[in-house]
Amino acid sequence: MSTDPNPFPMPVERLRAEVAAGRIDNVIVAVPDLQGRLQGSRLDGEHFCERVLVDGFAACVYLLAVDVEMNTGPGYAVDPWAAGFGDLNLTPDIRTLRELPWDPGTALVIADAHRPDGRPLGFAPRHVLRTQLDRLAQRGLTAYAGTELEFILFRDSFQEAHDRDYRGLRTATRHNVDYSLAGVTEVDPVLRRIRREMTRAGLKLESARGEVHPGQYEIVFRYADALTTCDNHALYKTGVRQIVTQEGLAVTFMAKYDEGEGNSCHVHLSLRHVDGTPVFAGDGTGDRAGMSPLMEHFVAGQLAGLRELTLLQAPNINSYKRLAPGAFAPTGVAWGRDYRTCPIRVVGTGDSLRIEHRVAGGDANPYTVVAAIIAAGLHGIDRELPLPPAQSGNAFTATDLPRLPGSLAEAVHLWENSSLAHDAFGQEVVTHYAAAAHAELTEFAHAITDWERHRGFERL
Repeated sequence: MSTDPNPFPMPVERLRAEVAAGRIDNVIVAVPDLQGRLQGSRLDGEHFCERVLVDGFAACVYLLAVDVEMNTGPGYAVDPWAAGFGDLNLTPDIRTLRELPWDPGTALVIADAHRPDGRPLGFAPRHVLRTQLDRLAQRGLTAYAGTELEFILFRDSFQEAHDRDYRGLRTATRHNVDYSLAGVTEVDPVLRRIRREMTRAGLKLESARGEVHPGQYEIVFRYADALTTCDNHALYKTGVRQIVTQEGLAVTFMAKYDEGEGNSCHVHLSLRHVDGTPVFAGDGTGDRAGMSPLMEHFVAGQLAGLRELTLLQAPNINSYKRLAPGAFAPTGVAWGRDYRTCPIRVVGTGDSLRIEHRVAGGDANPYTVVAAIIAAGLHGIDRELPLPPAQSGNAFTATDLPRLPGSLAEAVHLWENSSLAHDAFGQEVVTHYAAAAHAELTEFAHAITDWERHRGFERL
């Protein structure tokens, strides 16, 4: 048995021993929902070991057909009302089993969703990503990814924020602390706790620093195979919220909290042969220096699919407040060599050569984000798409570039009418994620905003 108190993944034999000794008394079985949140149940440790490891655990199908408020309805690939709110089966993926340092006596495992007859639920985010990884595997390839996720930390608790209607909140730092060492001193104890406990939970820390918006922070973990990275990302967001709650603070991963800088989720991704050999490095010259033909096609596929697959990168109305001119987020379709104004940035050399996909915000579902990147890349590889010249100027201000969708309504229209999306993901997935977007749009259309009240209460 390992002497490390928190080895990851946790061997089942160790879990059984910890449960028998009373050191772990419950196991969380969680499934990523359409928003990328972990949803599930706490199970008695003995019951999990005796029954759930073998049979799985039943949960209501509506978990994968709801909006952020947990409301459901018709239009999804599975209509929970028409299905009588029946069950799906959550099958634990033992490779994700780990202890939670911030929740003593608790282990967590991420599960895959299956229909009662055993078939995978095709629109479940984890399966959406698996499908694209399987397509890569058919070509002898695998994907490695890393996510750079930002959040804004507040001195107020979640309860206080709610009671104040999320107005007048105090950010944890008072000004721009981008790369500042002294600027985060006051909040470093909680940030240090987050870093330390994520490491104990199996994430491999690379770097951490303050960001531009007051209270904003970014922690970067080492890349891994794409599925592991997305699982870690979902766990990280859940864990950060739980840790800051215990500290009496609050945090948001909203793409755009206010008029200041938004929360991004930049994704670094490269491909390898299944034997581990990198495939992006090659003999390209000029702005393609060091790139292989396969990488050129992969990047060209990103450009070809960027507009049509934006929905999977930016799934909420608020997402597009970040993807706006002047918001230091991409708005034009372009690629560049170490150009942060482009949505597709090529960075690194040799074995570390990779793309940085800069469209997604902190609100995005990591599984669908990475699935979209792979699908677009395969579109370029399979069709041997030529790579246009790299962007040589500021892509934020360039007026001759195709534009990313400017709204959720435009993004879902492009998604529903995309042959690329239908070919790569299938009708069921296209329908399901379009329904989620339409539900978001419908709810917003019914809402009365502060902007409307401020503009019209007296003067209209």
